[in-house]
Amino acid sequence: MRDRLKQKVVIVTGAGSIGPGWGNGKATAVLFAREGAKVFAVDINLAAAEETKAIIDQEGGECTVHQADVSKSDEVKDMVERCFQVYGRIDILQNNVGIVEVGGPVDISEENWDKLINTNLKSMFLTCKYCIPYMEKQGGGAIVNISSIASIRYTGYPSISYNASKGGVNQLTQNIAIQYAEKGIRANCILPGLMNTPQIVKYLKNAYGDRGVEDMITKRDSICPMKKMGDAWDVAYAALFLASDEAKYITGAQLIVDGGITCKFA
Repeated sequence: MRDRLKQKVVIVTGAGSIGPGWGNGKATAVLFAREGAKVFAVDINLAAAEETKAIIDQEGGECTVHQADVSKSDEVKDMVERCFQVYGRIDILQNNVGIVEVGGPVDISEENWDKLINTNLKSMFLTCKYCIPYMEKQGGGAIVNISSIASIRYTGYPSISYNASKGGVNQLTQNIAIQYAEKGIRANCILPGLMNTPQIVKYLKNAYGDRGVEDMITKRDSICPMKKMGDAWDVAYAALFLASDEAKYITGAQLIVDGGITCKFA
């Protein structure tokens, strides 16, 4: 199937990858372009966004890159205005930006708490704040926010700031969904489970013991009912569905993409 997002203008935040391989934002940006979208690829690391654009360009898609720290209001405002200047509309906002810190309330610093909440939650508030007026004027739009099963479950190690931020993403999304339903703006979130992406290598390599990345991956695979973690493409295809007109009557949903692991948790 192709052209599920034909001629749609999509802002993808976190469109680069934090390391080698495919992160959620990178995979989503490429998939959306394959489905006919005009992708406005945003990342704090411009080189990472340009790597995504190079893939899209090579495949004959359309992509514009933009560098922004989406936890900062002025940069988000400029980002949204530039997207509108380039493409003349904003049909879909897809929020991927997120960081992780392992630790409970005694372990993490107040400074790190603020940084994580600003990155994971405030950023989505800001992108919605500045995108929604454009969507209202054009008569509709779709917002897809990446949350986590950590928003509803303890996932095996303490990460209080991350879990709290993702719980906030869920309620941010549902509030927007209800407030703007009559305006034709849908808002949904995806709750990935244990995923094998570059992010876990950066943030979680010691969360499961001191034996490094391979041991972490082995342990995480074994926890999953399918005995293998998901990957960025599993998240990207879920985002494609929620962003497309196939999901025109779905709003306020929390779509779990976890291979069944939350069915195991009490």
